[in-house]
Amino acid sequence: MDLNSASSIVLQVLTQATSQDTTVLKPAEEQLKQWETQPGFYSVLLNIFTNHTLDVNVRWLAVLYFKNGIDRYWRRVAPHALSEEEKATLRAGLIANFNEPVNQIATQISVLIAKVARVDCPRQWPELIPTLVESVKVQDDLRQHRALLTFYHVTKTLASKRLAADRKLFYDGFLHAVFERLKQFLECSRSIRAENVCRDRLEKTIILFTKVLLDFLDQHPFSFTPLIQRSLEFAVSYVFTEAGEGIVFERFIVQCMNLIKMIVKNYAYKPSKNIEDSSPETLEAHKIKTEFFTYPTLMEICRRLVTHYFLLTKEELAMWEEDPEGFTVEETGGDSWKYSLRPCTEVLFIDIFHEYNQTLTPVLLEMVHSLQASTNMEDTSAILIKDAVYNAVGLAAYELFDSVDFDQWFKNQLLAELQVSHNRYKPIRRRVIWLIGQWISVKFKSDLRPVLYEAIRNLLQDQDLVVSKNNFLPVDDFEFRTDQFLPYLESMFTLLFQLLQEVTQCDTKMHVLHVLSCVIERVSMQVRPYVGCLVQYLPLLWKQSEEHNMLRCAILTTLIHLVQGLGADSRSLYPFLLPVIQLSTDVSQPPHVYLLEDGLELWLVTLENSPCLTPELLSIFQNMSALLELSSENFTNCFKIINAYIFLSSSEFLQMYAADLCQSFCEVLKDTTTDGQVQVLKVVENVLKVNPVLGPQMFQPLLPSIVRGIIDGERYPVVMSTYLGIMGRILLQNAKFFSLLLNQMACEFGQELDQILGNVIEMWVDRMDNITQPERRKLSALALLSLLPSLNSVIHDKFCGIINISVEGLHDVMSEDPETETYKDCMLMSHFEELKVTEDEEPPTEQDKRKKMLALKDPVHTVSLQQFVYEKLKAQQELLGEQGFQALMETVDTEIVAQLQKFLQGF
Repeated sequence: MDLNSASSIVLQVLTQATSQDTTVLKPAEEQLKQWETQPGFYSVLLNIFTNHTLDVNVRWLAVLYFKNGIDRYWRRVAPHALSEEEKATLRAGLIANFNEPVNQIATQISVLIAKVARVDCPRQWPELIPTLVESVKVQDDLRQHRALLTFYHVTKTLASKRLAADRKLFYDGFLHAVFERLKQFLECSRSIRAENVCRDRLEKTIILFTKVLLDFLDQHPFSFTPLIQRSLEFAVSYVFTEAGEGIVFERFIVQCMNLIKMIVKNYAYKPSKNIEDSSPETLEAHKIKTEFFTYPTLMEICRRLVTHYFLLTKEELAMWEEDPEGFTVEETGGDSWKYSLRPCTEVLFIDIFHEYNQTLTPVLLEMVHSLQASTNMEDTSAILIKDAVYNAVGLAAYELFDSVDFDQWFKNQLLAELQVSHNRYKPIRRRVIWLIGQWISVKFKSDLRPVLYEAIRNLLQDQDLVVSKNNFLPVDDFEFRTDQFLPYLESMFTLLFQLLQEVTQCDTKMHVLHVLSCVIERVSMQVRPYVGCLVQYLPLLWKQSEEHNMLRCAILTTLIHLVQGLGADSRSLYPFLLPVIQLSTDVSQPPHVYLLEDGLELWLVTLENSPCLTPELLSIFQNMSALLELSSENFTNCFKIINAYIFLSSSEFLQMYAADLCQSFCEVLKDTTTDGQVQVLKVVENVLKVNPVLGPQMFQPLLPSIVRGIIDGERYPVVMSTYLGIMGRILLQNAKFFSLLLNQMACEFGQELDQILGNVIEMWVDRMDNITQPERRKLSALALLSLLPSLNSVIHDKFCGIINISVEGLHDVMSEDPETETYKDCMLMSHFEELKVTEDEEPPTEQDKRKKMLALKDPVHTVSLQQFVYEKLKAQQELLGEQGFQALMETVDTEIVAQLQKFLQGF
């Protein structure tokens, strides 16, 4: 296609192809489709879309056709592939001038250059990257911007190549060049001011290049080994020497520090304790690291981190004064170290100190020693240096365990520094209390805690919000002792509550609420005299936090601990508490996404501590059906809540909800895990415990599948154990219903009732070992013995098995008195036994008391198995006569009979 004659023709057809008239548009598109494979067509398109005098729509269309042609015809193996000569001309034309004035077209040109680069760079297009670099340097905003835009798309595309050969090329043609290009870009940044339109694009390109290194290191650590030395030299020189002054910017520093951190911490580069077990690649990488991180290098990095990067900046100090709450929120952690400078420097310090602690410990201790003298209040820089050093000592607490006598330091210096009230010293007050918080779980004598509580109480009254907010209370650690804290409880609680009211930001309120929650949790019931103010304030805070679900989660956690601390007295909270539970657990309400987990926990502890069932508490259960339809990790708490209602007031609860609950259970059992099955079955078992007469009727639809499971020999032991627990309850406490159930199953199977009974007993005996809980094992013995006395031949056939289970049960529950050589059923419970609580245990909840009362009515805890066996065998003997009974006993193994007689001595 001759360019001169063809350009006007193609231009005319492209113009027609932009028409809204389909009679004009369609033929034009057909014609362009035919030209796609014609030699010279793409050269014409290049001429058209680079001609800035033409209509924008026409140029846009020309770019799109060119881009589509690259996908179809650029590769040499493609049908109708472009000739090498034409491709060479096109490549040269594409990077001839980065001066496209229209943003959308410039983006499309950058993308299509990247598409060509993916195929041809670097072998067929070695000049691409150098041309882009030179174009970035020109003193023309438009050209710089377009070159950077193209560089961005080219880099992104090349980095996405996956074939081994391509990746090797990328590694050889690109990765080694990254460092040189980065240096060029960084030098270029000297002359580009922050307000320049290209500055942002330049910084993004620099970050993209560093991201290539980080991603490559992350995904291919051993392939990165040849780049370790150069990466460390590059990053350390720019971040920890004068080489970076006037060039580096925050995001770049963060990337460099992350690069150093990833090399230092990379497990692929750490040899095994036994060197011979390490791979050659690991040893090579470790050798490079060791040779680089010499004492002078490590010392310089450590000193620069502490005395330069740890220092509070002017901007931070200004924010402290203007927005103290905002300042404290800025310091929160999470993954912020990946993106923010301060947390990034701290994480790097921790990792380097951990890796090279023997080298760096003396360096840091020397810094601490230099701060022993009193600090001049007028010397702001000295105060900031001390703050930074204390920060380092806190971060390295675990590494410094053997090197710092923290207790002496606390008594001789730190405690006094907490008491310096000068306004300029507030950074040190804040830092010292934080430092103690870092060390208290590492090395801090318990005897010093009262002194610390005194200091904390004073700091909670500090006029500076940052100091008081950064305060901490060591109440959620292993060494906490309630008796030491109780003298300070009232004042601490009051001050914390005042702080909660003073602060305004959600994050700050959440922090204070967390501390209050910990206090309430640790002192439990002893907090009762002091919570009145908090109880009155929480409804207001809940209302104010309508748009802040994370704050509401913190309120829920506080309420959980409050209810546990108040016990039965928590009923006074119901006007506020129950609507909160209702909202948090209603899946039709959008907030449930955030509040559900804590809402369920609050619902559960409210039930466990409730003295009685109220209509409002009963009505909340309407939320449960929808919750059971969700397949989620909240199943366990849902079933705990159901059980709590059963223990609280089974009659009222079951009358209202049994039918719905039974239907929900049937749906859950259709599609659930073994654990889900067991949780459903345990609820049914509890229903039978509290209401053995009505319970079986209410959950009758579930029972046939349980009988079938027993007869079929359910393969999961834990499920089979629960099946037998349920069947044992029905047989022992509701024999009439048991008989009706077996009749129903006989009709279903088309068998005789005795055959069904025989199958159940046979499988029961066979699977007795599936039952591990002593209560259920005794229950099985009591239940099967309750079939005696009997004239039924099936029961006579299974008599041996019944006696075997009875003797097993006796072994489980009988304890021998060595002096009298008599046996006692150790599962029997007395009405006069109080729930024993040791000093370390929580006092019993209302639900614990209810379970105790229920146990006092349970045959497992009220009937002596020893006596029950004796009475049932005696009744059987009387029914059959001596001769008939002896014939029955002869079916039992003589060893079992001997054991039985030993247990029944004295009867």
